[in-house]
Amino acid sequence: MASSPPLPRKNSEYREARYWDERYRHALDAAPYEWFGSYEAFRDLLEPELHPEDRILVLGCGNSALSYELFCGGFPNVLSVDYSPVVVAAMRERYAHVPALRWETMDARALRSPPGTFDVVLEKGTLDALLAGERDPWTVSPEGIQTVDQVLSEVSRVLTPEGRFISLTAAAPHFRVRHYAQPSYGWSLWHASYGSGFHFHFYLMHKGGELSPAQQALGARLRAPPSPLPSPCSLQDSDKEDFLNAIEF
Repeated sequence: MASSPPLPRKNSEYREARYWDERYRHALDAAPYEWFGSYEAFRDLLEPELHPEDRILVLGCGNSALSYELFCGGFPNVLSVDYSPVVVAAMRERYAHVPALRWETMDARALRSPPGTFDVVLEKGTLDALLAGERDPWTVSPEGIQTVDQVLSEVSRVLTPEGRFISLTAAAPHFRVRHYAQPSYGWSLWHASYGSGFHFHFYLMHKGGELSPAQQALGARLRAPPSPLPSPCSLQDSDKEDFLNAIEF
């Protein structure tokens, strides 16, 4: 049985590349680690939004098998990026037998790709990690808001005019929609949940679409003081990553 990956001393370390470098030092010999469910858990939601000819960018790929699962599912044009050069090197070696899959060291906050490069951008847990350590899920710090905006602005920039952004996360709509529902990104927003027991969340943004009035209102409240509401915490017993307790936003 594969050993559990090392946990950080504090949740905020999930935001640091050096933590991931250390975590993935033996990634080549470790089994893939899947945040928020395996490919089968969300296949029925994901695949209808994809086309075989799509140019797909996977942000914060880690050592997940997601990119390989996409290739096996008939979506061969996949570029996977992570800001840990350690895991990028490991993934290149692990999937050297699939030369169509590409792996690059890149920060999601400053992508090197030209505008309009991708038909689909996909992230699974990357934003959650960048927001780990926030003290209050109802009141995200200005730094946290800026970090998410940097990523989403880059996603919007590299998408084609009719591209799709797909986000898989533990963050429920009352925490995450306000980040996605910013008119400056130029997309519509749709949500579904998946999983049994504890539910994870699937967000789909279509470039060229429009936000609903309700979504725009939520987006406008991102920097406003929140209403005092209790913060629910519920996790699957099988999920041992402590930082999930702090990222439902």
